[in-house]
Amino acid sequence: MPNITRQYSAAASQAGGAVEKAADLWSRGVQEVFDRTSQLPSLPQVDLVPAVERYFDLVQRAVAVNRGLTVRWAQAVTDLSGAVQDRAESAGQAVRSRTKPVGHAVRTKADTIEQAAREQSAKAATASRKQAEQAEQAQEDRAREARRVERERVRQARQQARARYERMTKAELSDLLAKRDLPKSGNVDELVDRLVEADAR
Repeated sequence: MPNITRQYSAAASQAGGAVEKAADLWSRGVQEVFDRTSQLPSLPQVDLVPAVERYFDLVQRAVAVNRGLTVRWAQAVTDLSGAVQDRAESAGQAVRSRTKPVGHAVRTKADTIEQAAREQSAKAATASRKQAEQAEQAQEDRAREARRVERERVRQARQQARARYERMTKAELSDLLAKRDLPKSGNVDELVDRLVEADAR
């Protein structure tokens, strides 16, 4: 197609140049005739019709040449376009035939990756739940141990508080309670507990 275009352009340029030269010569000839006519008082009768007819015959021939070249160029472009279209369709068919297996392989790989991701996500979720359960259990164990330690501390503090009263008699305990305006009824353990509670306040 580039060769045809160049040939058409060259021919059209040559034809156009010929027409321009002919027109220029004709114009100059006419101008000379008019110039001479203005200088001479009288001139013989001049017949310009043949020159004008020759000029337009030349223009018609140039147009005919340009038309023929243009038609041949358009036919060549049309034929070439059809060949290019046929080749493009063949190439497209080949690409589609090769693309289908590749697309299937890509989809299969994507499905495999997605399945692996789901399995990995499920494993991560299970591990996370186990860790959360273990953390919760550990927190409960620490709280239970803290309560046990607190009870033991209170028990030991109570025993230490009771130790100072356990060797006293009931009469001595009653006297201490009376001095603190506390009830004196009950057995020895109750009296001791009453004095320990009063000390804690």
